[in-house]
Amino acid sequence: MERSIFIIGNGAIGKALAVFLKLQGQSVVLLRGSVDDGSSTNEKMEVVLADQSVLEADIEVATMSRYAALDGIVVLTNKSFGNEALASTLKPKIGNSPLVILQNGLGVERVFSDQDFPAVYRCVLFVTSQVNTDGRVSFKPVAECPIGGISGAVGSLQEIVDRLTTTHFSFRADENIQTVIWKKAINNSVFNSVCPLLNIDNGVFHRNKQALLLAREVIGECVQIAAEAGVLLQVDEVIANLLAISKASDGQLISTLQDINRKRQTEIDTLNFAIVSVAEQFGKAHLVERTKLLGEMVKLKSDLNR
Repeated sequence: MERSIFIIGNGAIGKALAVFLKLQGQSVVLLRGSVDDGSSTNEKMEVVLADQSVLEADIEVATMSRYAALDGIVVLTNKSFGNEALASTLKPKIGNSPLVILQNGLGVERVFSDQDFPAVYRCVLFVTSQVNTDGRVSFKPVAECPIGGISGAVGSLQEIVDRLTTTHFSFRADENIQTVIWKKAINNSVFNSVCPLLNIDNGVFHRNKQALLLAREVIGECVQIAAEAGVLLQVDEVIANLLAISKASDGQLISTLQDINRKRQTEIDTLNFAIVSVAEQFGKAHLVERTKLLGEMVKLKSDLNR
């Protein structure tokens, strides 16, 4: 019997993945990362696909203290600002189970590697998902989501990919995951700053030339810092990736705008400010002035809204 898949994070990505895995016959438990009262319930969850068809499944939703050990695959879909506290809770429970991080941003895996988790993998998400007002989750795939090994005994990469892949949410192995992480982090620094400030959906970049021009300026800044960190990217390839995401998620709101609307903390620290931090390490902070300013404006908007 295959071991369970524990998904930590009861948001749009976690719910969608749980439904898809359950419908494929996997044993899935959705663990709430922000609440830990020892409870366990079965909840009916519904996912609306791009063609407006609806998939539903009953998912076990529990909290961390319900389980003394997490024997299986542990998948993180929680907000990355909670990783430090989560690492302390997970360490005595995870045993030899692999940890797969489905989060955006730079360096979100560092706390787990620093604490010598047995096997740390990083996934870069190329899907868009949001929880609608009716509680359903809207989900749109853009491309296969790459997973790569970060630290520890990561020799089971293909097995991890096979276990997590479903018809609607697919993954692939990538031995050069840091390049993909940087590319996506740069794009997310655009989406998660420009869209919230304009209060507009992800599709703005393929619809509006001025928005795309601003995106190109920010991407140009960030690509220079990626090069300083040893990751070589071309502005045009990052722009092409941004446009593909923009077209595929036309009409959907980026996670940071969703968080601001719900008066929640955002993940801007692991996006714009993480890139600025790398720039500062190399004495190149002057190269990312737009990236920093946009991040500061998003942080201010978030703070004022809360």
